[in-house]
Amino acid sequence: MDKQLSLSLGYSPCPNDTFSFYALTHGKIPSGTVSFRETLNDVEALNRMAMRGTLDITKVSYHAAGLLLDRYCLLRSGSALGRGCGPLLIAREAVETDTLRGKRIAIPGRLTTAFLLLSLFDRGLTENVIPMTFDRVMEEVERGNADAGLIIHEGRFTFRSRGLVELMDLGQWWEETSGLPIPLGGMAARRTLGPEVLNETGKMIRESILYAHKNPEETMGYIRSHAREMDRDVIMDHIGLYVNNFSIDMGEDGKTAVKELISRAVAAGLFPETDMPIFCDEAR
Repeated sequence: MDKQLSLSLGYSPCPNDTFSFYALTHGKIPSGTVSFRETLNDVEALNRMAMRGTLDITKVSYHAAGLLLDRYCLLRSGSALGRGCGPLLIAREAVETDTLRGKRIAIPGRLTTAFLLLSLFDRGLTENVIPMTFDRVMEEVERGNADAGLIIHEGRFTFRSRGLVELMDLGQWWEETSGLPIPLGGMAARRTLGPEVLNETGKMIRESILYAHKNPEETMGYIRSHAREMDRDVIMDHIGLYVNNFSIDMGEDGKTAVKELISRAVAAGLFPETDMPIFCDEAR
């Protein structure tokens, strides 16, 4: 490829993403093939942008990914996937989850993997959901505008300090029923970019994450400029939980987990059936 290709790149302002993509978007990872124009937005907004086909490469929830396979494939690097990092169902006081069927549950978006896991766990809990940005969920529960809330990201580390209680760890439920890591978010890329660009992009994302691991202090200013939670310990806990070896390369275990999630969603009638290869490196 003689001319450098400029690609639109979407990711969230959450610490795991700004940590991972700092080097890629600050000229630390040279490439003669591609360059990137970044867009930072809430993951649900990125999901909807991908549904409209707005972005070339973007972080999406695996829920959205399962609905995008006609146009996008998934890269092996850049994922949020692991163990002990799933969404939590929280409330003001402890109740049995089955008593919440039909009650108001605040969710961080209908295309989030958190909502998909809730749907797979108990469809009755999805009858009266209130979608909103993830950073509003705890506040709406506190105010009594929702009977329970589904929290993601740094909410895992702060809900107890707000006097809220955990009702259900949907990540733990997934791990116990599947034996696999929890697939939360991944990098979707347009299939039409072709294998050369897709391979180069995946390699650059991997190198960007490795750079951040080697130079964590260098990334901190960029992370803080976008973080909703400024406490350093919370930021580092967030990065430590969501940026791991699966982020560098999800490997076969990670791919198996993603395929299992999509398979369960298809079986539940939540995703359409498809014969398209899920991962870019498996594309025909």
